[in-house]
Amino acid sequence: MERATAELVHVPGMGEKKHPALQLREYYQAFTSERGPFGTVGFACGGFAYLHNATDDSVRPLIDVDAPTGAYAHVYTGDRRDQLLSDLRKNFAEDGAASAAETMLQRMGLRNTPLLDAMIRSRGEDTVFTLRGDQKKVADQVLETAAKILPDAERPALVPDERRVIFLVTGGAGTGKSAIGLQIKAELEAQGRTVKYASGSRAFNGALQQHVGYGDREFRESFTYFSNFVTPPDPPLDVLICDEAHRLRDRSTNRFWKPENHGTGPQVDELLAASRLTVFFLDEGQSVRPHDVGTVALIKDAAERHDARLVSSSLREQFRCGGSDAYIRWVQAVLGVSGEPVEPWRPDGLMHIEVADTPEELERIIRDEALAGASARMVAGYCWPWTKPLGKEKRLEPDVRIGDWHRPWNADSDSYCEDGQVPPSKIWSVDPNGLGQIGCVYTAQGLEWDWCGVIMGEDMVRRGDKWVFRRGKERKEQGSGIKRVDLPGSFDPKVRPGSVDDDEFARLVRHAYHVLMTRASRATVLYSTDAETRAYLKELVGEVEIHDLRPTWANLPLEARKPHLPRPRKGSSGRGKRKRKTREAKEPDLRLF
Repeated sequence: MERATAELVHVPGMGEKKHPALQLREYYQAFTSERGPFGTVGFACGGFAYLHNATDDSVRPLIDVDAPTGAYAHVYTGDRRDQLLSDLRKNFAEDGAASAAETMLQRMGLRNTPLLDAMIRSRGEDTVFTLRGDQKKVADQVLETAAKILPDAERPALVPDERRVIFLVTGGAGTGKSAIGLQIKAELEAQGRTVKYASGSRAFNGALQQHVGYGDREFRESFTYFSNFVTPPDPPLDVLICDEAHRLRDRSTNRFWKPENHGTGPQVDELLAASRLTVFFLDEGQSVRPHDVGTVALIKDAAERHDARLVSSSLREQFRCGGSDAYIRWVQAVLGVSGEPVEPWRPDGLMHIEVADTPEELERIIRDEALAGASARMVAGYCWPWTKPLGKEKRLEPDVRIGDWHRPWNADSDSYCEDGQVPPSKIWSVDPNGLGQIGCVYTAQGLEWDWCGVIMGEDMVRRGDKWVFRRGKERKEQGSGIKRVDLPGSFDPKVRPGSVDDDEFARLVRHAYHVLMTRASRATVLYSTDAETRAYLKELVGEVEIHDLRPTWANLPLEARKPHLPRPRKGSSGRGKRKRKTREAKEPDLRLF
């Protein structure tokens, strides 16, 4: 083995590797540089390298007298584990360092401002979000392309490029697709461009309007749905931003429309005809309805038909679920979405998971956190019938029934129910009175909360080493005629046996739970109505560490206790017509990441 002063050392069976202390030096410099998360802090930083499967004798050159020295050069082997623990105790405050850790996570961009709060905070300013890495590259590319292909009223001598351009941005849950879309919308509007932000989700649009405080007319001027372009705008929009494009439909239809008003061609063609530049944000892993046709292949095929230039980008870094890639991978493996082997959950300090023994326990946890100041909701698989509001007072029937515990779904209504005490479905996710109802994948998709309680029903149960998927059957209750569970399983009307086969049914159920289990930014609480499934989840998650490690509101350091902003009063949002102005070269606070 080379001397410890060498840049590279030979490791038997692994070849040449950089000296561990020198590897650590790079991390140390990155974290303590001016742009790093510890660049301006007032405390000392250091580093420890632990070669847990090595002995002192086997790596003597790495720890000899001429080994690297410095704050980053503490190297330990398995022989000196006790010394490592002793030195760690000397260098960490006895009362913990939660505040410093939270500051670090925020500076690294892993604790993002919730999307809707960021919209409120912008108060109509052009800069809404701080985009990072690939997010910023995508946004800059869209803005630069818009400047080239769209006419400029202030510089009429410049002849714009007449080609049609389509941007296709793919990325998993929490990779910042909506943040990019809303940011480029704000910047393009500030330049005087005509822009619409379209979505296939009533829940997302409803939450955005309600929480951010847009008036009805103001909201309709900027936000819309995929199905609203059967007749293309005249003149065409400059830019159309299509969020959650995996929810595209084959045709634009509406049960309230006359047949002659339905779309006659592919919905994607209507969207392309509506603007010169179209941006699609898409995650095929969030396709949860059999009629969702939005795929990469669909967009590519449409681009070829329209002789458009297609620019594809992929987002990999994700900022939901506390920025925990490990949690996202774990969820995908457990549900069988990724095909990766399932391993026990290893807490990473970014996301917390626990499995409740009863629905009462799950609700208590979620209610306690919501009442303390966190955002929190309960969601469930579509495993119970869903009754429309009853009577003049629009009473909600407690359809979700687990033993003696009964709770209603969120209101299947466009208006307030129970004498104004229960919000309509499209704002259930953000209205304070939505806490008492259970949401499903259709009202939760695209949204997030600090804590999310997820109830897994009998549509997906664990039997041995595999998942079993079930469709339910209903019966009418004697006297009331209300539908109840007869055979446990899925009651989602969109995945009836006649509409999807068994393989597609299993895929859609997996994807639905994938969406539900990735709605939290700090903690997910799981509960399964099936005892064998619950035992399987508890074995994977392990014992919950109670010693101040659960990210409850009470345990969070003050730096992390950021109450969600209240809905602005009407007229206070400051989102009037904005004057065109030159885009300022504002550098985002990229720091380390």
